[in-house]
Amino acid sequence: MTDEKVLKNRWTILFVVVIAPFMACLDSSIVNVALPTIAKDLLVDMQSITWVVTVYLIVISSVVLIFGRIGDITSKSTIFNIGFITFSVGSLFCGIFHNFLFLILSRILQAIGGAAIMSTNQGIIAEIFPQNERGRALGINGTFVALGTLAGPPLGGMILSYANWKYIFLINVPIGIIASILTFKLLPKIKKNKREKLDIKGSIIFPIAISLLFISLNSEETFLNKNYIFLGILISIILIIIFILIEGKTKEALLDVSIFKDRLYSLSVFCSFISFVSLSCISIIQPFYLQETLKLSSGKTGAFMMIYPLVLALVAPFSGYLSDKIGSEFLSFLGLSITVVGLVLMSMLKENSNLMIISIFIVLLAVGNGLFQSPNNSLVMSAVPKNKLGIAGSINALFRNIAQTFGIIISTSILYKSMSKKIGYNVTSYVEGRGDVFVFGMHIVYLTFAAICLVGAVLTAVRLFNNRRKFNKLSHHLK
Repeated sequence: MTDEKVLKNRWTILFVVVIAPFMACLDSSIVNVALPTIAKDLLVDMQSITWVVTVYLIVISSVVLIFGRIGDITSKSTIFNIGFITFSVGSLFCGIFHNFLFLILSRILQAIGGAAIMSTNQGIIAEIFPQNERGRALGINGTFVALGTLAGPPLGGMILSYANWKYIFLINVPIGIIASILTFKLLPKIKKNKREKLDIKGSIIFPIAISLLFISLNSEETFLNKNYIFLGILISIILIIIFILIEGKTKEALLDVSIFKDRLYSLSVFCSFISFVSLSCISIIQPFYLQETLKLSSGKTGAFMMIYPLVLALVAPFSGYLSDKIGSEFLSFLGLSITVVGLVLMSMLKENSNLMIISIFIVLLAVGNGLFQSPNNSLVMSAVPKNKLGIAGSINALFRNIAQTFGIIISTSILYKSMSKKIGYNVTSYVEGRGDVFVFGMHIVYLTFAAICLVGAVLTAVRLFNNRRKFNKLSHHLK
């Protein structure tokens, strides 16, 4: 496709390109609401079934940088297309195998495809859109990523109310086939002339380090004792340090560590990390609270959880428009601050809380996240030059998935430890008839993540204050 045709069809291409990360992010969370059902169907406990979620995020986090680098060396469009097909095949396998081990293996295949999609889609958008439209296009992409993450649980609940849990995965197949055909027809066939090589050392060390770290953190005492868990964490930290040292000296590095020298970029990525950690906490806790404690059906749970993505879909585009008018930094601070308040309010929920009250709290959380996401994405991508947009996008996707993984691991760990302390013996699942035990653990989880969010809000406040002080000094000097 010629440059003129690409420019002419850029908005159609954008629609096709954002479908892929939407689906990939959707599948990181859509399974959450089905975890109780899948656990009972496959005869596994609740702590084990969380691997269906975490293995997907671990694999994406492990290989997303590799696919991003391969896309820069070869062709982002080619890697994107291959990723879409792989993701669709993985979805098919998830839906046809009735075995826990095969479900995990299929999720790994899904994740490999998802990583290829996430590592290249922002770079493709940056290549096909002119400078004056790039921010808007990247903002739309960021909104679809957030919507994919948040729409998963409610959509999963709606599917469960009418069909078997396997259709949560099988629904991806027809969409994947249609979208794959469109990507092959529409995406520009840009071939790289660079004779660059893949950083083999980094490509081996990084996946091992990330996988070992998250497997160790998520294992608790299910199949590893404490000594092996500690050893796994220690080895992974050593490997990460070695990786960073190697990347700093490698000419064609897998991870360009120099990009983090920009304070605006680093802080914006860190705040994005905090935001997605909090989102994961909500998506993993809420389905159990609504279904097991409040005794709502899967369908009602799904419908109720649609509140969050619907509000986000309304607020995020508006905040993106508003950030162009008044700047992104204040909105980022305001969004995180509202999220803190929302999490504190969620920690006050009880065994018999009114659904209207819960709805108000969820709306508040959605408004906070909606005000934060688009402006922060704009800050991330505006902080790097054009030739590093692909790298910046891959790093952003990496931290987003690491955040989701951390969020699930930390929230489930705190939840079950708190529940065990409350009830007096070790538990790894919801205790029937003891909603008070679950609510106690849920309170601790929400308060913990409110404290984490508060750190991000304080950092954005300091940045906002410093930048306004610099602006005032400059204005005074010019006068």
